[in-house]
Amino acid sequence: MLGVPVTATTIGEVLTTIDEWIAERQRHYICTMDVHALIQSHRAEDLRRIIQSASIVAPDGMPLVWLLRRAGKQNAERVCGPDLMPALFEHSQERGHRHFLYGSSEATLALLKHRLATRFPDAKLVGFYSPPFRDLTCDEEREVIQRINASKADIVWVGLGAPKQDRWMGAFRDRLEAPVLIGIGAAFDFMAGTVKRAPRFVQQSGFEWLYRVLQEPRRLLKRYLHANSQFALLLLEEEWRRRRKQSAAPAHSTSSVANAEDKGGIP
Repeated sequence: MLGVPVTATTIGEVLTTIDEWIAERQRHYICTMDVHALIQSHRAEDLRRIIQSASIVAPDGMPLVWLLRRAGKQNAERVCGPDLMPALFEHSQERGHRHFLYGSSEATLALLKHRLATRFPDAKLVGFYSPPFRDLTCDEEREVIQRINASKADIVWVGLGAPKQDRWMGAFRDRLEAPVLIGIGAAFDFMAGTVKRAPRFVQQSGFEWLYRVLQEPRRLLKRYLHANSQFALLLLEEEWRRRRKQSAAPAHSTSSVANAEDKGGIP
């Protein structure tokens, strides 16, 4: 979409794929893509390359799911962090996957750790780390890598928000032994209970962004209005180009047939 890859998938398919990656000890990362992240990736070439290198770019937002279904991918469903995380923790209780949490504040991580332990008592949470709100120093990077690798984690959940979490995964992927890195945006806050999530019917309507804006208007209003308006304009521009190309195709085809007939051949 708009030059950015988005994977037509389901949560069940993602869980199965993660099992395979862990069993084979393959190194992958998963990006979650909503409209805001899509616009950022469309505009920034370096970020777009990181997204293109992801093994799964999950559609985190109903507008992306609707576009996938319109393109014939009827099985596509929304795969967002707040839904994927509990599904994978539940799944991991039987599989024995080891989890590491990276991101958010120490207070949020403490709440999240308690809730995960209560809800998924058999899941293996092997570590967590709250990074500073700045770029890590070289020494801090080495410490983080050593800490995650020492935990023997299978899955590293990266809750830094887009695009920071995507750039982090792109930079650290080759240095971490965990098979799976997953960027999940604000899922830590939702699951910790520090931010209330919209009701299910609002999520499915495509207006969860508006619910979040009403919760945090100062931080999110400008961000979502800009991203949504840019998304609509770019889609209209892409549709206009597609229709223009289609309208030009018949004349080109007729010309090719005529030339072939003159030469006694088949176009």
